[in-house]
Order: sequence, then structure tokens, then C-alpha cells
Amino acid sequence: MRITPRSLRQLRFIIDQAESNLLKNRPFITISTRSVSTDAVKLTNEEINRRGPLIEYERRIANGELVDGDSCQVETLTELQRLYDELVESADECQLDRNSEKPVRHGWLWSRLLSHPSHSPVKGLYLYGGVGTGKTMLMDLFYDQLPSNWRKKRIHFHDFMLNVHSLLQKHKGLSDPLDVVAEEISEEAVLLCLDEFMVTDVADALILNRLFGHLFSKGIILVSTSNRAPDSLYEGGLQRDLFLPFIATLKERCVAHEIGSSTDYRKMTSGGQGFYLVGRDSSSFLKKKFQELIGEDTATPQEVEVVMGRTLQVPLGANGCAYFPFEELCDKPLGAADYFGLFKKFHTLALDGIPIFGLSNKSAAHRFVTLVDVIYENKARLLCSAEGSSLDLFQKVVTVSDAKYIAPRTSSRSRKNDEADLCVDNELGFAKDRTISRLTEINSREYLEQHAEMLAEKK
Repeated sequence: MRITPRSLRQLRFIIDQAESNLLKNRPFITISTRSVSTDAVKLTNEEINRRGPLIEYERRIANGELVDGDSCQVETLTELQRLYDELVESADECQLDRNSEKPVRHGWLWSRLLSHPSHSPVKGLYLYGGVGTGKTMLMDLFYDQLPSNWRKKRIHFHDFMLNVHSLLQKHKGLSDPLDVVAEEISEEAVLLCLDEFMVTDVADALILNRLFGHLFSKGIILVSTSNRAPDSLYEGGLQRDLFLPFIATLKERCVAHEIGSSTDYRKMTSGGQGFYLVGRDSSSFLKKKFQELIGEDTATPQEVEVVMGRTLQVPLGANGCAYFPFEELCDKPLGAADYFGLFKKFHTLALDGIPIFGLSNKSAAHRFVTLVDVIYENKARLLCSAEGSSLDLFQKVVTVSDAKYIAPRTSSRSRKNDEADLCVDNELGFAKDRTISRLTEINSREYLEQHAEMLAEKK
């Protein structure tokens, strides 16, 4: 979609409401006027001097950097603008300025003796919705508008939890290591922006309530994106009853806002431009493309440092490109830490032989979903050969509710005509849409052009 005067006028009206401090007291009004002069779509000098995600969103649309979003994105931007305005107004009270005077803390014991601010006067924001609806883009737009001198941090949830576990290992043996970890996190950032909040690991699930209890008590403000509503987090997970208090804490300290759009903006890119190869000769063609990318360099086995002394063996690597057979990267007991470590050294991955996923290789499917998330987060390039299209890969992966319609008695295996190798997994069945969507974008012309620009800047 292209820019329309109606949507810009709607945005400007909302911004004027925010500027006049009516956000807290009046509902937003939708303007349906369709006729408006071309002068109305130009930013005034007063608007240029103002800041915030709404103004920046309008500017990017006007410059052609973004396509015109839908009403659901506009509603989400009003929430982000509200939070932005509250943070600006309460910056001193929240101790957001890095240069503001803070109590001098000499180690963990001294910090325990000093009084901490109670919960922040500003509640955070938990954005959730379907895949490709712009959650990450909107949160990044909000984050980029924040003053550079604020104590803020934007990080993927996978990476955040890896850091938490690393700090827990560092402080092992203390009476309450989670409190110490929370102290170190809060010293670095007051505003914490977590992308792709999702809980699949029981170890993460069991510590999140205590960790964020400490963080919120130290004044942390959380902004997060997720494909899951708060009440659906870790659904069906082991010992979920121990996780439920975290959901209550999350809902108490954050405003939950759903992006109800049904549009997947990733699929509006020009698909089919990348290196997603399907067919009998796809493996040999992948190796040929890998050789072209490394040029005159010789690919050799390499080693990548991960975390806490661990290493990852790379079968072949050269010129920033790594080659892996699928089973070497997703059939082995690897995780997000290994994948993040891989892309700290390599900007391109050639992955050979992605299979159709089902019950027999469910663990590999979970790892592949995590791998694609890490590729996307690092803006890395993916070349791969597969047994089918991205849709075909997950056709045998379904949620419990979907399985009732596909194979009503699969769980009992009492019918011979049940779907063979059907994988009934709520978490994987939910995550597959995100993976399919991201594979589409990763292979789009726009994504690959951005990757090329990133490499050029590094050189």
C-alpha cells in the first residue's frame, strides 16, 4: 500500500491529541474524511520539532521508507507514543538519564544495604500479535526515538536469557544470585526492550518470576514484543503452575496491547529472490553457490567460541560464510547460544538438507525455529537446500486444537489411517507461522539488499 492523505491526517490528529495531554482522559477518535489538500500531508515546523514514534512513523511513510500501515499499527503507535510521553515526563523520577546522580554502589553487599526505588511510576508495554504484523519494527521505531543519554537496552529475548544464565553461573554460590543478576541488569538499563518474548525452556520458565520480581522492584520498565498473549505464554509447558505467578506480575507491570492486524507485511516483500533451493540437484547447487561466495578463499573446518568456554565446530568456513549439513546444526544438542556465537563470526550460512518436519524429528524442528530467529535477529544471509517449500516443511506440525480436525484419534494411534508422523506440539505449531514468514522475508530482494549494504559498511 502507498501513503494516503486520510491515514496521515488520522495520525496527525492523534498526535495533536497527545500534545494537548488528552491521551489520559479521552478516547481516540477516528477521522473518516477522505478529501484533504496536499498541504495537509506536509509536516509543520512545530511537528518537526516534536519527537516520538508517531511523528517518526509519519515521516518514514512520507519519505517512502515504509508502506502505509493499517489501523492496528496506528493504534499500537498511540500506545507507544503514550509510553514515550510518560517516560519523558517522568525521566528524572525513573532515573533514566545516565548522567543523573545515582547512589554510588560498591559491590553487591553495599547495594543490598542501600534503598532502591520501588516500582517505576510508569508501566511498561507488552505488544503481541500475529507474525509479520510489524511488532519488531514498531518497537525499534519507539526505541530509536528515545534520548541517547537514557539508560536503555534493546535485545532479543533469546540473547537476554543467555546473558542471564551466564551471570547466574558467574554468581553461583550466593544466597540469592538472581537478585545480584537483577542488580547488574538494572545498573546498565532502566528501560529494557525485549524482542520476541517466548518461553519454551523449563529452566527459563522457573526463574522468570523471581528475576522480573527483582527487576521490577529495582525500577525496571519493560517493553516487549511477542506472538503470544500473556496468558498463553509457556502454554502446555512442564511445571507451568510455577510459571503462572510471572504472568500475573507481567500483567501488573505492563499494559498488554494486541496488534490485531491480519496482514503479514513480510510477505509483501519480493519473494523468490534468495537462495532457498528445492529439488533433486539443490544440494550440489548450494555447494556451488557457497563456493562462489567465498571466492578464492579456501573453506576449512573452523571453531567458534560460544559461552562459558564452550565452542562450536564449523565443518567449512571462509570469507564470512559457513557451511553446515542440516544434521550438524539442528540434530545435535545445540541451542540459541551456539547460533548467536556462529553469527558473531559469520554473516552467511549455507544449510544443506532441511527435511520435512514431523514427530520423528520434532527436536530438530524446534532447533530450526530457533536458528531462523537468530538469523533474522542478526540480519544474516541464509542459503539452503530443502525437501520442500517453507510451507511444506511444517505441514505435519499442528497444534492440539488443529489435530482434532486433522486426525481425531492420533493420540491413541488406534486408527491406521491417522496422519503418519503427525507432530502435535502447541509451541512448535504456534511458532511455525513465524518461521515461515521469516524465511519468506530472508529470501526477499529487500532483505538481501539490506544485507549487502551492511557488509559494505563493515568493509
